[in-house]
Amino acid sequence: MYLLNAFSMQMLADFPASIAVEDVPALPEGLESAVGHADTAAVLGVPCRRVNVTLRKGDVAYVAQLQGGRLPEGATTLPAGFSFRFLRITVS
Repeated sequence: MYLLNAFSMQMLADFPASIAVEDVPALPEGLESAVGHADTAAVLGVPCRRVNVTLRKGDVAYVAQLQGGRLPEGATTLPAGFSFRFLRITVS
């Protein structure tokens, strides 16, 4: 399962496809980082990996959606007023 900083429809390999998006309180352990934004990866404490992600029916991915604006360049912690919203994406 991937950890993403954003979700795009072009990540879907098969059409038609349905996606379910659910808020989750925290991220599970063992996710493979596909966070392509260096500062976001640093704040999350995961490797920055700019990779193409392809999701097929039955796949699950997690998104750490930054809330509050753009991170300042070089950020390693969340500034005041910022937070992450964690989402689980399920493809069916």
